[in-house]
Amino acid sequence: MVRLALACARHRRAVLAIWVLILIGLSMLSKALPAQYADNITLPGTESHAAAQILDKQFTNQSGDRSQIVFAVDSGTLDNQATQARATKMLADVAKLPHVSEVQSPWSPNGRGQIAKSNQVAFATVTFDKFAQELAIPDIERVISTAKKARGDGLQVELGGAAISRTERAKPALTEAIGVMAAIVILLLTFGSFVAMGLPIATALFGLGSGLALVALGSRVLDTADFAPQLSAMIGLGVGIDYALFIVTRFRDAYSNNSGDVESATVEAMDTAGRAVLFAGLTVVIAILGMVLLGINFLYGVAVATSVVVLVSVLASMTLTPALLSFPRIGSSIGKGRKRRGKPRGEGQLWGRWADFVVKRRWFFAILGIVLLVGLTIPTFSMRQLHNDAGNDSTSQTTRKAYDLLAKGFGPGFNGPLQFVIQIPAKTSPAAVTQVEAAIKTEPGIADVSKPTFNKSKSAATFTAYPTTAPQAAETTDLVNHLRKQITPALGDRTNTTVLVGGFTPATIDLADTFSAKLPLFIGLVVLLSALLLMLVFRSLIVPLKAALMNLLSIGAALGVVTLVFQEGYGAGLLGVQPGPIEPFLPVMMFAIIFGLSMDYEVFIVSRIREEWLATDDARLSVRNGLAATGRVVTAAAAIMICVFASFMFGGDRVIKMFGLGLATAVFIDAFVIRVILLPAVMDLAARASWWLPAWLDRLLPNVAVEGRRDSH
Repeated sequence: MVRLALACARHRRAVLAIWVLILIGLSMLSKALPAQYADNITLPGTESHAAAQILDKQFTNQSGDRSQIVFAVDSGTLDNQATQARATKMLADVAKLPHVSEVQSPWSPNGRGQIAKSNQVAFATVTFDKFAQELAIPDIERVISTAKKARGDGLQVELGGAAISRTERAKPALTEAIGVMAAIVILLLTFGSFVAMGLPIATALFGLGSGLALVALGSRVLDTADFAPQLSAMIGLGVGIDYALFIVTRFRDAYSNNSGDVESATVEAMDTAGRAVLFAGLTVVIAILGMVLLGINFLYGVAVATSVVVLVSVLASMTLTPALLSFPRIGSSIGKGRKRRGKPRGEGQLWGRWADFVVKRRWFFAILGIVLLVGLTIPTFSMRQLHNDAGNDSTSQTTRKAYDLLAKGFGPGFNGPLQFVIQIPAKTSPAAVTQVEAAIKTEPGIADVSKPTFNKSKSAATFTAYPTTAPQAAETTDLVNHLRKQITPALGDRTNTTVLVGGFTPATIDLADTFSAKLPLFIGLVVLLSALLLMLVFRSLIVPLKAALMNLLSIGAALGVVTLVFQEGYGAGLLGVQPGPIEPFLPVMMFAIIFGLSMDYEVFIVSRIREEWLATDDARLSVRNGLAATGRVVTAAAAIMICVFASFMFGGDRVIKMFGLGLATAVFIDAFVIRVILLPAVMDLAARASWWLPAWLDRLLPNVAVEGRRDSH
């Protein structure tokens, strides 16, 4: 670490030039090779995946995305000739647009089932020649703008479908800008210097810009969800600013202690805080990449994208930060600002007194903190997991309006059809499909069934069934499970066929079941690995055990808050969201991200406490001095990360809003409940036992020092 710091300091202009070239080069390359994001969710081994494979192989004409243009009138009916003429002309214009392969009008001979019984709602089907994730946003926007031209004179026109939803989510938001502005204010209050404020921001933006360019390029190689860039930006911006902040803060202390020697202060900052940044950043990367172990392809691109941005942010903090600090004018300006504020210990007097206050009431604060976290965790156990659809979109979006109109005209289950796929053996008559269709039609909870469609060889057939309840209703989930377990196996045996229940809604149920089944193993692996890393670094059994338990509580509490807001609806209106189930992948991804970020504060505070322990051999004094030295900067760093995460709640994507609220809540709990209340209380209760490690285990473990040169004291 010393050699790296010296190299960056002595070749500061070259380091800065390299980062400028990296940022410009990657940005230009990512523009020349545009990103190709995809929401491909395949779950091998599930019934919905098996049904989808049969459709892909046996019904090739059903390829390409299908969207709907929905028509509605508040008064009268859609029989009005002028209304039909305007709508029909618009549909003809849409059919001429790029990548539109077919438009089926509700007033065509084959479109009679596309008009509601009330004759006040109807829809046209637009078939594209590509799947939604393969279509360019401008091409979809042309369809939307052309369709909306038919509005007026009492006719409402809305659009729905995967391609339309993707375009709605792609609308730009100023979330990153809001986060950066909040960080600037907090850094100014923390440092009282524009130079000291600007350095962490500059470092973070270099890392974030380069990382996001790599994510865009990587999306051409690895399937990456379209929300991955926003999630990566959220995490990368937060950790990028925080990591540089910790190094700059340690630099200011070192500058004051080294009589204004910029190079020595830079080396000491990197040899202490720099080590903690490296360890913390790698812990975040390992925790996030751990999602790959779940074996769910949908997570691979998201995990890699987020990890890449975090890793690039770490590299920027480890190289660009010391290079910028070593410029005499920058380093001395930041260091002198620290000197004018007094001795390092003076800044920590408030936090020292707070540590004394907590320690004197350690049992009270330990119990209070645990009760609070357990209370917030309780709602997590009532969480319903299901993939969100247009019914969860904002009421101002055309996709939500189309969803509501279709539900009003054709019934709540119309937006969540079940696709039955029947495999017909060679010796079985195709008439067996009619028996399956008739039996499904009589099942309670089924509103209607379409006529079966056969492939050319009559070896497979498919038909659609519409539930009586909405896609996200618990009754619909129960219906799918009932059909799969009790009805279709018996029907298959009776008709000598194989009957599968697929489609979007059953696939989301399979997705939720898959994530729920794998979550316990994932939690166990991440907790075990993180505990081993902490034991390796801090030479302790109590510290990693405490960290694991407290981090689990903070994650549970954050998920509990997300459940209360997004599922139960408490305060949902303030975020402009509708209550509904929680995305199945959210608990897994939040666990990985939060566990990694929680380790940041654990490492930064506990490494400083360990420095004091090695210097004083006094357990209580080391907790007090460690919190006094880090409390101010950790809370400032947490405030920055909370603002960054919270700013993403102002975007339009429901998934990103969930992540924003969950991560902001988790960081708040971690920094302001766990690190400054529970941590000093529990470590004081454990006293010298906090640093106990069996001698035989100490000999087996390699020595990895996060504390740098102070470790030798």
